[in-house]
Amino acid sequence: MKTSQSRHKSSHDKRRDDLEFEEGDHVFLRVTPVTGVGRALKSKKLTPRFVGPYQISERVGAIAYRVALPLNLSNLHDVFHVSQLRKYISDPSHVILMDNIQVRDNLMIETLPVKIEDREMKQLRGKDISLMKVV
Repeated sequence: MKTSQSRHKSSHDKRRDDLEFEEGDHVFLRVTPVTGVGRALKSKKLTPRFVGPYQISERVGAIAYRVALPLNLSNLHDVFHVSQLRKYISDPSHVILMDNIQVRDNLMIETLPVKIEDREMKQLRGKDISLMKVV
């Protein structure tokens, strides 16, 4: 049994790369109950698995890093194990430009129809219902 475990461990370790980050690198934080990020974000079923990116401010030990967290995560300890971090590779497509949307005080957005693409009459229990596809 020990021989088999040793063989599996050595073959696994050959393919495993140790993660290392430097000061100034950007990383994502794993959202789990262990890191506390999940509790801080009021984690629900559909929240993302990683949040960020956040900048590494310093290396604390061989496998721990201090991360500069925003104010909404200030209740967390700012030192994380390397297993809870994922490297962020910058990509210009990640930047989302905001549209100029005018929102009223009651949070309603006014949209106007452009054109009617299709009309269809549907019969349901003797009633005629008109359906329209509006752009």
